[in-house]
Amino acid sequence: MSEQPSLIEYPCDFPIKIMGKAQQDFTQIALAIVKYHAPDFDTATMAVKASKNGTYLSLTCTIRATSRSQLDALYQALSSHPLVSVVL
Repeated sequence: MSEQPSLIEYPCDFPIKIMGKAQQDFTQIALAIVKYHAPDFDTATMAVKASKNGTYLSLTCTIRATSRSQLDALYQALSSHPLVSVVL
C-alpha cells in the first residue's frame, strides 16, 4: 500500500480547529500539544470562541506546517486527549 501524495505544499500556514468542553485546563492543554508539535506557533494568533451556552470552546490555531508527518502527529496527539472532542 503506497502513501497518497500530499495535496499540500510544505511549508504552509495550516489552520487547525480544536473543540472541547469548556473546562479550566482545556485551552492550556490544547496549546501545549500544539506548541510541542509546532514550537514556532505564536499563541497570540490563537482564536478562541465559546459555544452559545458556553459549554464548549473552539480554538483555531494556524501553524506553520512543515510536513505531513508533523500534521499527522499533531492530529493524533490532539484527538487522543480526553478533553478534546473534535479536531478539524
